[in-house]
Amino acid sequence: MMRNVWRWTKRIILFFFISTFLAVILYRFVPVYVTPLMVIRSVEQIADGEKVVCHHRWVPIEKMSRHMPMAVIASEDNRFMTHHGFDFEELKKVIEENKHRKRPRGASTITQQTAKNVFLWPGHSYIRKGLEAYFTVLIELFWSKERIMEVYLNSIETGRGIYGVESVAQLHFHKTAAGLTQSQCALIAATLPNPRRFNSAAPSAYMQKRRGQIVSLMGKIAPVDFTK
Repeated sequence: MMRNVWRWTKRIILFFFISTFLAVILYRFVPVYVTPLMVIRSVEQIADGEKVVCHHRWVPIEKMSRHMPMAVIASEDNRFMTHHGFDFEELKKVIEENKHRKRPRGASTITQQTAKNVFLWPGHSYIRKGLEAYFTVLIELFWSKERIMEVYLNSIETGRGIYGVESVAQLHFHKTAAGLTQSQCALIAATLPNPRRFNSAAPSAYMQKRRGQIVSLMGKIAPVDFTK
């Protein structure tokens, strides 16, 4: 009995590692059209008796404004180009800050957020965080920084039922992602902590202030053109 259990356990573990390796390698080249979060949000809408709304359109990073990657780097992950998936310097800083904060803030890098968006589900359990770390290592190993940014900008939640930069550009600014201005890119980045609460189409005073902060930060970090 125990021998059979161990045999099946080994098969399941082997299947997990092989399938996840193949999935990460596949997404190095293939657009990500559907993510677990899109499915979860759709199920939530059905459960609430609402019409399913899911706007998503994949576009290559070359068809996005050059300001968009810089806006999310400034807002979410200043050391994106130099770390290998985990920003331990920022993590130490956040741990100290959270000792004095009522609402703890996170220190997830863009790579970690990409791992969560593409392969996992929202949540804060140790299992989910452990899997996030695992996928983060694989992504940094097999993907380029440009690819990580491209998948991230196409998979992030940017509003209620809106995913990716192209969709929010069309719905909120009536233009393509390529035509977004620096200010508009910063405004989209300002919504990312809670895109279902913060609306880039009707920014609050807080969002206007946050946009200004992001634009200022964009001027202080070394520019990287991902659209070449």
